[in-house]
Amino acid sequence: MSDRDVMQYDVAVVGGGPAGLACAIRLKNQKPDLSVCLLEKGSELGAHALSGAVMEPGPLDELWPGWRDNPPGICVPAGDDEFLFLSRKKAYRLPTPPQMNNHGNFIISLGSLVKNLGGVAETLGVDVFPGFSGAELLIDEERVIGVRCGDMGVQADGTPGPSHAPGVDIHASVTVLAEGCRGSLSKQAIRRFRLDADSMPQTYGLGFKELWRLPEGRSQPGLIQHTVGWPLDARTYGGSFVYHLDDDRVYIGFVIGLDYEDPVFSPFEAFQQFKHHPRMHALLEGGEILASGARTLVEGGLQALPRLEMPGAVLVGDAAGTLNVPKIKGIHMALDSGMIAADHIAEAGSGDGFDARWRGSGAAAELKKVRNVRPGFNRGLWLGLINAAWETVTAGRSPWTLKTRADHDSLRTVGDGTAARDENWLDKRDLPPRDRLASVYFANNAHEEDQPVHLRVADTSICATRCYEEFRNPCTRFCPAQVYEIVEDEAGRKLQINASNCVHCKACDIKDPYQIIDWVPPEGGSGPNYQNL
Repeated sequence: MSDRDVMQYDVAVVGGGPAGLACAIRLKNQKPDLSVCLLEKGSELGAHALSGAVMEPGPLDELWPGWRDNPPGICVPAGDDEFLFLSRKKAYRLPTPPQMNNHGNFIISLGSLVKNLGGVAETLGVDVFPGFSGAELLIDEERVIGVRCGDMGVQADGTPGPSHAPGVDIHASVTVLAEGCRGSLSKQAIRRFRLDADSMPQTYGLGFKELWRLPEGRSQPGLIQHTVGWPLDARTYGGSFVYHLDDDRVYIGFVIGLDYEDPVFSPFEAFQQFKHHPRMHALLEGGEILASGARTLVEGGLQALPRLEMPGAVLVGDAAGTLNVPKIKGIHMALDSGMIAADHIAEAGSGDGFDARWRGSGAAAELKKVRNVRPGFNRGLWLGLINAAWETVTAGRSPWTLKTRADHDSLRTVGDGTAARDENWLDKRDLPPRDRLASVYFANNAHEEDQPVHLRVADTSICATRCYEEFRNPCTRFCPAQVYEIVEDEAGRKLQINASNCVHCKACDIKDPYQIIDWVPPEGGSGPNYQNL
């Protein structure tokens, strides 16, 4: 006999980001009598929300016409665009690609936006439950019937503690998975229902973002800058963004494709090195870092999208993979997919047929036009730029679709050689944060220490032997929060997991070359608490 409470809803939405909130709001606007709940693993709406974030306002205007009267805490109209190529010491202006023209867009705080949307959802009667993580899908005879929330008060050894409370079972006629990139329940669903059987491998990037306050008068509100080139080599996909805000603040960030090949490459250090480029250092010198975070993002495009429906459930937003990589934008796509799902559920009474409906939408057409841009960079920066120009001129009408490749098997072994690195900057760096633990501090991280490790490694002996020999333990470098360490004692080499450092970026779940790391949600409410990111 189960001692779990059961709550019944018409629709359960898992994830309090833009896709999940758009779906919940639209559903209540369309069908006020539907019972709808929304689960969010963060301590509050927006705590785990991280995006660039330049937003195309069209879908938000449609969802919530009055949003401009109650804008996010950070909301700056986009101004001029700059696209730069960096060498080690100089910056060269390049033509701005049409997809990166931001006229009419807004630089926003995604965390602040979802807080505002959460208020709208609650006003409409959506039951919003922050601090509740989805632990597993509830499946009855090959149909999703809801979600089991994670238990609270479980001790590190897996036994119930004095404050233990079993997670609630949420039963629903339709479950909407809107967890964002590499969601744990979405991963379960894709595997269980083979939703990716006809798709190319999904690919990802790892994004870093910091909020800075600059000396007075140095920022240019609305200026949007992107760079490619240094400190990345031509074989490694990635680039930076610098978004100038009001009140002498800027967002500065870096995104690196997780299909990089060099096993000793460190994405976090590359981001810090970028900040010490003469142009960037001059911008940031004398400034103060206010917040930082890291998150993976979906880069596979249309050809890597799984099927978006299964019996009893649908995938929306970045849980599905709707980010437009050439635009470097996903918020408008997430809002759009959430609204399309809501319209479909309101009309059909289920998620059956949602996949076809989304693929016939304008959002799918947008992704089709740019489907070949990101995989074109698999052949290097310069061929990638040439291919991107071709795809832009032809509006994506090429009679071919380029293949994607899985990120986890892209690493060369250490015996195949590694790229030469300029390490001279290490002794000269003077911009914060100076190491990964300092960066975690600026993420306002908080985990209950006495709980099971939520980064499950199937066979740690591989880490101490084969992975060290073949790749020198890349988890110690691709993790931006120093979660993974290889320590040595009298017994030899072993893996140490510092789970309380985790900022929930999911890079380990994606990039691990042996696919033995499984990221699952920690106790609800744990993790970063991003402010104005």
